[in-house]
Amino acid sequence: MVAAATETDGRSPLNEAALLSLRHSGLSGSTLWVAGPADADLDGFALLSDSGELNLVVAPSARGKGIGGALAGAALKGSDGEVSAWSHGNHPAAAALAERLGLDRVRDLWVMRRSLMEPLPEVTVPTGIVVRPFEPGRDEDAFLATNVEAFIDHPEQGSMTRADLEQRMAEDWFDPAGFFLAEPADAVPDGDSSVDSPPLLGFHWTKVHPGNRAYGEVYVVGVSPVAQGSGLGKALTLTGLHHLRSLGLAEVILYVESDNAPAVAVYRGLGFTHADQDTDVMYLRPARP
Repeated sequence: MVAAATETDGRSPLNEAALLSLRHSGLSGSTLWVAGPADADLDGFALLSDSGELNLVVAPSARGKGIGGALAGAALKGSDGEVSAWSHGNHPAAAALAERLGLDRVRDLWVMRRSLMEPLPEVTVPTGIVVRPFEPGRDEDAFLATNVEAFIDHPEQGSMTRADLEQRMAEDWFDPAGFFLAEPADAVPDGDSSVDSPPLLGFHWTKVHPGNRAYGEVYVVGVSPVAQGSGLGKALTLTGLHHLRSLGLAEVILYVESDNAPAVAVYRGLGFTHADQDTDVMYLRPARP
């Protein structure tokens, strides 16, 4: 059903965190409700995690029949805890259902796009810094430490654990050649890669989405507070974009918080644009007393 919805909508109805959780942990820590005849394909499902995150998916052939609302009602019946839900796309139907369930719109996550067929600026790395590919087995701890520093206030990215990282490294799309790290030029004498990775100044992790119309993603760009304002973020972003274009990809996307004005300005300056329908919306219902 998830595959069918993705094919119809052009976007997965489940975010990466939910997909990874299902793949690696099954239904541990969550409850599943399903709708549809027992002897045929399902019409829809609701997945509610113990932390209160609700995921709803309705089969394309069963939409417009109130199945989503029925599933949500069943999943939330008797629940007084905090509930959150994402709409992967700025869909009026999702907004109407959220209002009916008492969930308020609290967060907009933009999908920005750029053609890789258009010219790219050259990469200019700040003086005293080198950029190199990630080395599995060496760089994990350094990356995680810098990730926490760069995303200390981010609700998802800043809480990445070693297990989270290893899950992503086990995915088919993971390619260390597209995972770029920035460090001081004098951090490793004579380029000795046998020593533990020194503290990082920043990183750009790219991702390739396969398929007939394969495209790239600026998966995550992070800069340590000690290097912010140096132009390193732009240099790392461009390093990744040049890499993705070298793979023959025609388009690249990225996700950015709609209210992160500095990041949006940088991405607009690099040719990224945003359309209103390319907005993931988070809805929230606070815990009830």
